[in-house]
This record gives sequence, structure tokens and C-alpha cells, in this order.
Amino acid sequence: MSKYALIIDGKRVDSTPKTFKVLNPADESVVAEVPEGTVELLDKAVAAARKALPGWSAQSSEARAAKLMEIADLLEKNQAELAQLITKEQGKTLGGLGSNFEVGGAAAWTRVTASLNLTEETIQDDKQGKILLRRKPVGVVGSITPWNWPMIIAVWHIMPAIRIGCTVVIKPSPYTPLSTLRMVELMNSVLPPGVINIVTGDAEVGNRMSVHPGIDKIVFTGSVNTGKKVMGGAANTLKRLTLELGGNDAGIILPGTHIDPLLEKLFWGCFINAGQTCAALKRLYVHSSQYEEVVKKLADYASKIPMGNGLDEKSALGPLSNKMQFDKVSAMVDEARARGARIVIGGVKPKGPGFFYPLTVIADATDDMRVVKEEQFGTVIPILKYETVDEAITRANALEVGLGGSVWGNDPAEAAKIASRLECGTAWVNQHGGLHPMAPFGGVKCSGIGVEFNVDGLKEYTTVQVLNVAV
Repeated sequence: MSKYALIIDGKRVDSTPKTFKVLNPADESVVAEVPEGTVELLDKAVAAARKALPGWSAQSSEARAAKLMEIADLLEKNQAELAQLITKEQGKTLGGLGSNFEVGGAAAWTRVTASLNLTEETIQDDKQGKILLRRKPVGVVGSITPWNWPMIIAVWHIMPAIRIGCTVVIKPSPYTPLSTLRMVELMNSVLPPGVINIVTGDAEVGNRMSVHPGIDKIVFTGSVNTGKKVMGGAANTLKRLTLELGGNDAGIILPGTHIDPLLEKLFWGCFINAGQTCAALKRLYVHSSQYEEVVKKLADYASKIPMGNGLDEKSALGPLSNKMQFDKVSAMVDEARARGARIVIGGVKPKGPGFFYPLTVIADATDDMRVVKEEQFGTVIPILKYETVDEAITRANALEVGLGGSVWGNDPAEAAKIASRLECGTAWVNQHGGLHPMAPFGGVKCSGIGVEFNVDGLKEYTTVQVLNVAV
């Protein structure tokens, strides 16, 4: 079993008062024991990041971009190892839209981020004087990442921060720290000490990050409730925030839509990463005229998808990532069943170890069921019946969240007009969940604050300074 360590000021810290176990969700075996970080170690990591900040921010934009390109090369060189770690700690498959896809995406996103830049803007330059708008690094960034896409979300947090000249302290989820610990170790082989530090830990460490006077910005991906706590903790120091929170995305299939050509995209829009994706489709609204057709065809499609250990190349989907999530999904399905919903496929845990929950299609769901009004984040899709498009839009927009949404139809232009009425950060047409490194991504309402990706995401790691020079 490999020995994992925190990285603070470029040095390994592999001895802490306590350790914690990381389990393989496919069989509940212990993958590794990891040093558990403390508030005291977090303080040291923040101090290291502050010490490194002046030198790193003073480097040229070209020099920092070159370092990101080196990091991308390292990720690709170590892809097999990193993908194995992700599968063992998180459960997703090695192939398909799984771990190798995640590591490859992390490298690609790093390269795109290296290519971005923010230049000085001239607002005025005349006889009266010169006004320039400059963007400066916000300072030390605290990153708190989730367990569903542990490595690529870490890349989304870290790379724009160090690209613009910030330094970082990252805390990964205790469910999935291994790939991030290894990635940060690799990064420290090419970056100056203190630019990127990693500290594991429980809620106490995360709470300390939110209130820490040495951290200038928090970037957090996770649930709405935890995001609100992060925001509350950041208030006393008026930290800058980027929060990407829960979604519970709705999809609307327009009346008369030809379903067969869209089934594959519809399925993976719902069930990529076993449904454990913030921007996955989690509520599907279908017109009454073809409701039973869609229910049957989606259930038939799901019945052919093999689920198993992510290390088995025959598996297309793996288990849920942890027992907490398994219990939550199970309870939601049980509540829907008890209240009269029809479980068309799935809904019963298979025998044996692991946190496998079968692909589950629920018909006759209603908006007041937990599996609809709460984000289930698993291998379950409730399908709801509607009578008019206006009704479907109203119901899709009724929740407090608004990360993504989609409209499916025969005429993409007409579907796009309807999709623009959804209250969400990204509206897709005839697809769901596709992200692009040059398209800003973020939510509205309680789905978050700020955006990631492209120059808009880069700006989130800066403060504005106006230089006003009189002649």
C-alpha cells in the first residue's frame, strides 16, 4: 500500500496525530490510510502560501503559463497511475466517461488555462490623463473539493489561481483524497515551494479555511447547505468566493420528439458518473402524449448497461462513491415507492459488498417527492408527466437551485427558444451536462456564486485596481 503525505511548503508531511481510511466503494476494502490534517497544519500551509505569494505573483505571465504546460505533461505521463487511484477511491470506471476521461480532461483543461491571459485595459488616454484598469492576484486561495470528480474539479480550482499568480491551499474530500494528493506531489516537482499546498481533514479544517484570516478567497464545490456555511464563515473577513453548488437539473422533452436518436445522450445526461455529477439531468419532464413511450425506452436502454467494479473493463458504470450517498439514494427511492411511484427498473440493492445501487427509472413521480425536489445525486431518474410546455417550464424553474437545464426536441432552434426560459446557468439543447473550457460555467439562485472557465473564470481570482494618472 502506497504511503501518502500532505504537502506543505514543498515538503511531505506523512506523520500526523491521526490517520483515516480510504475505502474502495466497489468492495469496501481499504485502499489506503492517509494522514489526517489538523487546524495547526492548515495554519502552516497558509503561512507557506503567503510566503510564496510575492515571488510567484511577480513571475511573468509567460513563466507561469509554461509551468502549467509542464504540469499538463506530468498529468499525461502519470495518467495510468492517477486513473487507477480515482477508480479505487471513487468507484468510476477506468474506461468510457470514467477515470481516464477525467485525467485526460484535467490535462486538457490545464493547457487551456495556460493559454488564457488578462491584459491591462486602457480606459482613458488623452490630454487630461490616463486611466488604466489592471487585475491583480487576489492572494492566497483556499480550495475545498468534492468526491464525485476529485481530480478534475481540483484542476478547475487550482489552475486558474496559479495561472494568474495566486498561491493555493487545497483540502480534498476525505472520501477521495488520493488522486489529489498525488497530483499535488507531482505539481510540487515543478513549482516553487508553497505555491500549492494540500491538507486533508474533517469539517473542522474546512470550517477553519472559511474563517482563516490568511486566506483571501475560497473556491468551493459541493452542496447548497455546505456552501451557505462556507459563505457565512467567509463573511467576517469578506473573502472573495466562487461557489459551485447543487443543481437538481431539469430536462424537458417537447411533445412529438423522436426519442430513439436522443436515447444515448439522454441516458448519459442522467447517469454519467453513476449520476454523481452536479450538472447531470435529475428530473425529466415528458408530455403525456408520449410519456409511456419515453419511460419504456429509457428503462430498456438502462437495462442493457453493465454495472460493476470500475477496474473491470466490462463495466460501463461503477458503484456510488460512499455509504452516505448510497443510503441517501436508497431512502429517496423507498419514499417514492411508498407514496405510489412506479419503479420501472431497479430500486433494489443487489446482494454482495460495495455501494452499488442499480440504475433506477421512476415513473408516476410527483414534484413533492424527495427524489424530485431534492438532488438525489445517484443512479436514479424520476420521470414526470406534463400537459403544456408552459407548465413544464414553471415546474422546472420552481426549485431554489439553477445550475443547468435542457430541452429536447426535433427542431433545435425552437428548443433553444424554450431553453432560454429556464432559470439556470447553462441551458442545453438535445444534450445535457456537456462542458467546454472556453464556456463559463456557474449557477443562478442557490446553485452558486461566480463562474469557472475561460477568462471570466480567470477574473474570479483577481482584484481590480484602477490607475488614474493626471497629466
